[in-house]
Amino acid sequence: MRQLQPHNTQYIKHLLKGGLYKVESCGKLFQLEYVLIFVLCVCTLQTVNAQEEDGVVSLSVPVRNSLTFNRYTINPTLSFVREQHNYISLYNKREWVQFEDAPETYLLSYAGRFAENIGAGVGLFQQNYGILTTFGGIVNFAYNVRLQQDSNLTFGLNLGVYKSGINTGNVVTNYPDASLDNVPSHLLLTVNPGINYGTAFLDFGVSINNLVLYNVQSSELIQDDPRQSIQAHLMYTGYMNSRGFFDEAKFSGLIRSEFGKESTTISAIAMLTVPKGIWAQVGYNTLYGGTAGLGLNITPQIAIEYNFEKALGDLTDFGPSHDITLAFKFNNRTRYDYSDEDEMSALFTPNQKPVLAANVKKVDADTRVQRAAASAAKREEIRARAKEKSEARAQLAEEKKAVEIKKEINAITEVEEKATIEVETDQAKEAQALKEAEANAKREAEAKLKSEQDAKAKLAAKQSAKAEADAAAKRAAQAKAEQEAKEKLAAQEKIKAEELARVKAEAQAKSEAEAAAKENQEAVEAAKAKQLEDEKARADALKAEQLAAEAKAKQLAEAEVAQKAKEELIQQAIENPKDALGASIKSIAVLAEESKNVQQELLSQFSEIVTTKNDDLKDLKEENDLSEQGIYRAPKPFKSITDENNKLAAIKTNLDQIIATNDVRIKEFEKLIEERSKIPTLKNDAVFLYYQKALNALKAEQIRAVQAKTDLNTKLNQINVATEFERRRRIKRAAFNNEDDRYTQDRSTLKYIKQNTPLSSAPLEVADFDFGETQSSNIQILKNIKNIESGFYVVLAVHNDTAKRDAFLAKVVSAGVSTIDFFYDVNTSKYFIYHQKVDTIEAANDALKNKGSQPYTSKLSIIKIEN
Repeated sequence: MRQLQPHNTQYIKHLLKGGLYKVESCGKLFQLEYVLIFVLCVCTLQTVNAQEEDGVVSLSVPVRNSLTFNRYTINPTLSFVREQHNYISLYNKREWVQFEDAPETYLLSYAGRFAENIGAGVGLFQQNYGILTTFGGIVNFAYNVRLQQDSNLTFGLNLGVYKSGINTGNVVTNYPDASLDNVPSHLLLTVNPGINYGTAFLDFGVSINNLVLYNVQSSELIQDDPRQSIQAHLMYTGYMNSRGFFDEAKFSGLIRSEFGKESTTISAIAMLTVPKGIWAQVGYNTLYGGTAGLGLNITPQIAIEYNFEKALGDLTDFGPSHDITLAFKFNNRTRYDYSDEDEMSALFTPNQKPVLAANVKKVDADTRVQRAAASAAKREEIRARAKEKSEARAQLAEEKKAVEIKKEINAITEVEEKATIEVETDQAKEAQALKEAEANAKREAEAKLKSEQDAKAKLAAKQSAKAEADAAAKRAAQAKAEQEAKEKLAAQEKIKAEELARVKAEAQAKSEAEAAAKENQEAVEAAKAKQLEDEKARADALKAEQLAAEAKAKQLAEAEVAQKAKEELIQQAIENPKDALGASIKSIAVLAEESKNVQQELLSQFSEIVTTKNDDLKDLKEENDLSEQGIYRAPKPFKSITDENNKLAAIKTNLDQIIATNDVRIKEFEKLIEERSKIPTLKNDAVFLYYQKALNALKAEQIRAVQAKTDLNTKLNQINVATEFERRRRIKRAAFNNEDDRYTQDRSTLKYIKQNTPLSSAPLEVADFDFGETQSSNIQILKNIKNIESGFYVVLAVHNDTAKRDAFLAKVVSAGVSTIDFFYDVNTSKYFIYHQKVDTIEAANDALKNKGSQPYTSKLSIIKIEN
């Protein structure tokens, strides 16, 4: 078994190469290190935790705001508990939609109640987080054991099978990168068990998220999964006894707490469902903020639900989240003893199909009498059933409240009234059908007569239309000949106009290209000025930090002097205790004071790291905001997140240990003071009073230290979440939007170098030039190279890094060569720098033989382009 770590060593080494990557939907430069940081950290918030094995994630489907659909993803027993039907549902969640490519989840699920003691479900899901994708399925099973009439114990299990990894379709590189190509996808298996105990109105449940996470491909169990947690819930379900719109409305409430390795999340949801087929819910989550939702039965079987989630606190800037569910409910053909079916209506309730009078058969008097007798018998049967039901429920009513007795009686009365209305309606329909049949026969006779008259009229009209059609055909032939002549003339005019437009477009494009080059040059100069300002600001900040460090050292020295003075005063004011108990009190007091000082120092270090991370978050957010406005700001120098996190973990561990140690010493201190207070002669002596006051001060300081630690942990969690999404924003800054942008940028750079590079005052040597990759002595052939003509090119150097390319160009221009140029091969991600183009292979060979003695021509090669 392999233990997962937060970073991948191979990728950290590779980012030092300074490679550039491009995400197709964005257009800003960024270093590979930011791609790495994003891949490793993007999913710590909800569903993904980057591991040593790139792409390994923990299962966490973010269905947290609904008490109606897909509840089995909250706890595997909830596919059965308080469930009455089974559904097919389609769920979609978009989180923090303020940002491009926001996290998105799709879930197609079939789940619910399938038997008296069984609930089950199956779901397919896909989660997209930038360049990361997770796809898989969840199988759920829940089994209920009925202990007593209102006492149930339910066992549940969720089994997840899914594939996770980098979606390489969303990443485009300027050159092939073996490290990126070797990032694997992983097939993972996870087990999530749960249990629930239910009474008449309350449910208590516990589940374990990601109890087992198994990598199928490597046949290894994943250890130290940061998403592994224990989840507990308390749910209440009750009904309102009132009149009007809210009569028999159902109220549901769920309080849930998730205990992870590093943090605890608490959430609550309350939902009200009225029999009209409408439900509303509100909730709050200590991490994700507030939520509100509304659901509606469109028809008795089709329902829709929408939930809105708003982040609070430090996450406010990340915007809201939305999730929507469309569900189809299957009719329940079984009456369950546990959790009776609620009566629900809908916005559209289909009526019975109308019966056409023409399709109703005439009935004689005897048949009508028989049907009336059958209706009467049916009525008596319904009354008998209602009576039996009344007697059965009367026995049950003895154990229930008086309000429930009234509810049952009203239901029985309503059934009888409905039965009577149905019989009367059937008789009225029979009479109406007979009347409509007679009227329909009369209409059919009238329609037949009218049809014969219409046929005669149509025949006359057809003959007239034929004569008119012959005349129209003759006119159309003549018009067609005229039209063809006009179209031929128009085509000639169109060709002339298109040629003129093409010439104008070429002139305009040339003008725009020159303007773009000028604008880009100004932008480069502005960026350099901004970089100088940033460097100055960093130097000022470093100086300020040095001054602060000196001030802190001075403060510590003054504090040490004050401490010594304080100890001398104490020594002068209080003599050393003569008795053994007093000596013990003094000893434990000294130890407690030392523990307090160490504790304060660790809290100070903890606070400094939190402040540093918060400053990094602010800088990252400012960089992203400026970048979206088109203002480039150089990223901060790379620092090891592993070292920083290891240091933080050590501080937190030491802090927990020293707090626990101090608690023990304070309790010992308190016990000794209590023993001394029992001695009348020593109860109010100077030793007792002094150390009693010191004990109270230590206890107050301990409370403040524990609260400070809790506050720092909370703020650190919020900063980590916010930092993650700021890094996700930065990954959108790609090198170029498309190849045309690259070409324009390259042309502008070449023009700038030629115009602004002065001639070298000293002779240049071969060692002054970096020729890049060594080329073969044979002629190489490249095909389908954009923005350059076919032919033979005499190449001076080959680079795959723009900085090295520009440095070589500047050296050649400083040597007095104005014909220098280059082209880019997207297939190999290389820049080929040349100074001459020839049309034949003989001329190319001559160029190699007569390359001269110039230092920049010492490694010539020939490239043939075939477009």
